[in-house]
Amino acid sequence: MSTDGSDELNLTKDQPDAAVGEPVRSSTATAAPAADAYLSVRDLRIHFDTDDGLVKSVDGLSFDLARGRTLGIVGESGSGKSVTSLGIMGLHRTAKARISGEVWLDGEELIGADADRVRRLRGRKMAMIFQDPLSAMHPYYTVGAQIVEAYRVHNKVSRGAARERAMEMLERVGIPEPRKRFSDYPHQFSGGMRQRAMIAMALINNPELLIADEPTTALDVTVQAQILDLIRDLQKEFGSAVIMITHDLGVVAEVADDLLVMYAGRAAERGTAEKVFTEPQHPYTWGLLGSMPRMDRDRIDRLNPVKGTPPSLINVPSGCAFHPRCPYAELNGGSSETVVPELREVAAGHVVACHLADADRARIWTEEIEPKL
Repeated sequence: MSTDGSDELNLTKDQPDAAVGEPVRSSTATAAPAADAYLSVRDLRIHFDTDDGLVKSVDGLSFDLARGRTLGIVGESGSGKSVTSLGIMGLHRTAKARISGEVWLDGEELIGADADRVRRLRGRKMAMIFQDPLSAMHPYYTVGAQIVEAYRVHNKVSRGAARERAMEMLERVGIPEPRKRFSDYPHQFSGGMRQRAMIAMALINNPELLIADEPTTALDVTVQAQILDLIRDLQKEFGSAVIMITHDLGVVAEVADDLLVMYAGRAAERGTAEKVFTEPQHPYTWGLLGSMPRMDRDRIDRLNPVKGTPPSLINVPSGCAFHPRCPYAELNGGSSETVVPELREVAAGHVVACHLADADRARIWTEEIEPKL
């Protein structure tokens, strides 16, 4: 292969409605996708067999995402965010992975689909920006050659046409001198440029679903803002559905239409970003918001982080997985320790998995939480 990436690569394609207050069962795997959903996930479970036991990375997750909307998925490390995204992309094809539930993409079910069919969809109808572009891109091939390969695998075009398309995308994502940088290797790009190159590779086939896994991690704030603006602009142009996975609530506040808060592989809270930020319902969400600095108001108190550490996904606590860290668990008469809370609707389109009574939740929010945020 020449260093200008003109030769074709042989890269492996498999790399890396209820009334208010009533339960919304997360175990309804057979429930039909929402009418406007481009992506619909139903009771997704992804478990891994290990020498230490069964790791329940994702344990009954359901959500819908329409074209043109952005879903932010937030939670601490180990909550199942990235495993969920890899499951949607069909990248858990290992003997130790136990996957069940349903993932519908534009009306097509992916969990039981043939691996070759999922591979054909990956890159064209759905694409992913991986968390670490340096390890996600192959170090032995030029950046341009890898983008060309991503285009040619889904389009029967000449190398020359693919090369022009790749350089066009590099220019679109803000790579300076794209014709010169086309022949550079990943290590010759800065962190921000590698992330832009990954975005170019993900978007070169105009996918209708884009999953961005921590796209701004380890980038300085200026480059973070540029990357977020770029994703937002390209979404407007292509009308893509976007999943933004992050632990940074500031990022999702900037770009997300809807928000899913994950804890121990399950949904703790889900609703519009505006509702979740202004009227959060779950103690875990309160903790996340309380640990985030704000620039829109004066604050003299120290940030109040969530106490304790995330649970082991091999030995998930019984009942509500958050109860060992929850300061309000004793208000539930012991049910937090024995009963897994189901998602229930607390407002139109806003659901929460919590045993707290509505009156207790409203009082705690008004008297204890909101004044300190």
